Amino acid sequence: MSDEYGLECGVRQGGLTSPKLFNLYINALIEELSSMHVGCRIQDTSFNNISYADDMVLLSPSVGGLRKLLLVCEQYANSHGLKYNCFKSELMIFKSGNKCPEEVPPVLLNGVPLKRVYVFKYLGHVLCDDMCDDEDIKRERRALATRANMLAHRFGRCTVPVKITLFKAFCTSLYTCALWASCTQRALGDLRVQYNNAFRALLRLPRWCSASGMFARCAASLCRLRGSRNSLLAVLADRWDSQLLIHWTRMHSVVATYTYN
Repeated sequence: MSDEYGLECGVRQGGLTSPKLFNLYINALIEELSSMHVGCRIQDTSFNNISYADDMVLLSPSVGGLRKLLLVCEQYANSHGLKYNCFKSELMIFKSGNKCPEEVPPVLLNGVPLKRVYVFKYLGHVLCDDMCDDEDIKRERRALATRANMLAHRFGRCTVPVKITLFKAFCTSLYTCALWASCTQRALGDLRVQYNNAFRALLRLPRWCSASGMFARCAASLCRLRGSRNSLLAVLADRWDSQLLIHWTRMHSVVATYTYN
């Protein structure tokens, strides 16, 4: 309830009140975008923008719709003392099957054409224009190898129970694995091989030993999706034609059959 004062350098990084202050600052833009009948929609819910802190994604099935969304962002930025970094903002066009337009009209942000990319990392997850998850699986395989080498180097002299506990804590949780719905068997096989190699190297076991029983499962994400209070996730949870939901349901069936047998 203090008097008003201006912030000329943004909120303090790591401050307890910074997330709430930034949410208050940016919430009007999110509401304005979501209220527009432009961009992607599922049923009656707008999916034209997805935001996490200052990382925003705009979604539209047409270039014209994307331009309208960008215009709203530009106007909001100008009226609130913000300036977008045009060189960090990029454009991706997802394929429909094997179809993808080669010539795309320019999409401008503050008069600067956005660079078109075919692979983009958002919040640590690698997205490809063909909706294949192989690149993200490769990223996680490399990260798994890094974590496993760190454990083997620092805790090589610990007891076996300590090593197993550390392995479960650092290597059985694969970042964004719940989003892997379209990938090749080769990519998953390479990840499983890396997983087993990491386990054997940490415990100094022979090559025929396997840690597949501790391999991360992504099917549990289905329960979290259905129990989420997020309005966007609630809509996705009711879409039985979703490829991601079909994948998770299949994973539940596989896990249930394996456990029963």
